Amino acid sequence: MTDTAQTAALTAAPPGFREEESPVDGRPRAALGFEAAYDAYGPMVYRLAMVYLGRRADAEDVTQEVFVRLLNRAPAFADGEHEKRWLLRVAVNLCRDQLKGFWRKRAVELEPGLPAQDPESLGLAEAIVALPEQYKGPIHLHYCEGYSVAEIGEILKLGRSAVKMRLKRGRELLRKEMEGQR
Repeated sequence: MTDTAQTAALTAAPPGFREEESPVDGRPRAALGFEAAYDAYGPMVYRLAMVYLGRRADAEDVTQEVFVRLLNRAPAFADGEHEKRWLLRVAVNLCRDQLKGFWRKRAVELEPGLPAQDPESLGLAEAIVALPEQYKGPIHLHYCEGYSVAEIGEILKLGRSAVKMRLKRGRELLRKEMEGQR
């Protein structure tokens, strides 16, 4: 697999996903049906899982499990934003469970590193994936998905000050890593 193709795995959605545009007026979208939720939020769930787990197959498994839970449990959502946060919360929990699992600790890496399209993005993508677990989620949700500190706190069940500190420390670690690569 070429460097460009491997980087696309980090940032792109898995096959079959279609990214849905958010409303222009900025109001929360009403809770969606299963297929619409999968199309709208699947790529976001996949990217978050990819950041936490760093492996395409594991990220696809977590994404599938998140939507299986949505289908089986069919919780009532106040609006589309509530649904999106629930999906992200479930994804974070599943990623953490998988990182603690027996098989994850015993697995042997078969794939080479996940390179990016250019050296700058290669280093950044690998640096984000290499961050400790407590910093990956806040960094990804804030900078890649555009969530505010308060929203990240709700999704990750952390206080605002904890989110701010994790963003600060995550940025410091990224800065050190990026400076060390130059």
